Amino acid sequence: MGAKARILVIDDEDGIRRGCVRALEPHGFQVETASSFQDGLTRIQQDTFDLVLLDVMLPDGRGINLLEPILARDPDTIAIVITGYATAELAVEAIQHGAYNFISKPFTANMLLITVNQGLEKRQLSLDSKRMRILEQEAAELIRAKEQSDRLNEFKSHFATMVAHELRSPVSGAQSLVRTMLRGMAGEMSPQQSELLGRVNIRLDFLLMLINDLLTLAASKSLEDEKPLEAVEVDKVMERVIERHAEDAKEKHIDLQIPPSHPTLRVKATPDGLDTILRNLLCNAVKYTPPEGRVQILIDQEGDEVKFRISDTGIGIAPEDIPHIGEEFFRAKEVHRKGIVGTGLGMSIAKQFIDRFGGQLHIESQLGQGTTFTVTLPVWKE
Repeated sequence: MGAKARILVIDDEDGIRRGCVRALEPHGFQVETASSFQDGLTRIQQDTFDLVLLDVMLPDGRGINLLEPILARDPDTIAIVITGYATAELAVEAIQHGAYNFISKPFTANMLLITVNQGLEKRQLSLDSKRMRILEQEAAELIRAKEQSDRLNEFKSHFATMVAHELRSPVSGAQSLVRTMLRGMAGEMSPQQSELLGRVNIRLDFLLMLINDLLTLAASKSLEDEKPLEAVEVDKVMERVIERHAEDAKEKHIDLQIPPSHPTLRVKATPDGLDTILRNLLCNAVKYTPPEGRVQILIDQEGDEVKFRISDTGIGIAPEDIPHIGEEFFRAKEVHRKGIVGTGLGMSIAKQFIDRFGGQLHIESQLGQGTTFTVTLPVWKE
């Protein structure tokens, strides 16, 4: 603080004021002076000083009476009383009114410098202590906020799991009945009835998709966090994921280009988590790519990282929507415009796993031309 400290000298003796300036300014202090009680009071009320050297007896008042406005302006200002009447009673009175110390006339430049430095060290300690208390309070508030957020997330996951479990059975039962009727096992129906039941079946499909996504989301925030990360063989997971969606791609006449085998490649993850990431990316690529399109999967190791690139020639994502991919229930405007069914939870779940595994997600897209999702995960090291 020394080189930047601002000091005010209030003393009616010109020699004392000039002597203080000569003693202190060469050491980097910014020194201002006042020659009377009223002048000193004006300076105090208009500005803030780190330290005030205050004559106890002034022509128009007692210097001790300036201690109250000094400390009202800044409680951490150091006040040092200058007196030619160094009595114990005066020292006690000055301390009682908030002075840090006093110095007796006549004093040497060295004595003044020592007293001022001691005072400024006291001020610095006081300011540091206040900052520490503020930081401790902020840390305590952050801890409380984190605990509250954890409780809310736990409640949300528990609630989503409970609701989803309770809904899945009746929805599955209703869908089973509808499909039985659509197959004609409950009697003949008119074309109009078949069409209406077909629409009901589609809605029930969506409800089951939402319920399953809610269950997966809840699991990704609770049970999955308890599983330790391990060496996951990329080929095994990739094979399962491709097998699930190959038929969907075939039905739409989509050219599904699968990656070459990487028999020794392993990433630091969990099998279910990596499966969820790749499954959501490939499912979306097939879903949002029109018939006769192309979906390409590329896997490369670059140093200590593995890059999974899934590219499609689908509908694309608007630039303003890309930053929101991965937010819960977010669905891009182009998806809504095309009327494609979905819950907006799949990428949110995938993003949580990517973050947990210490990975990164990068998205490149152009409307009407396709999208490339690149997931980077750390290589497993023995």
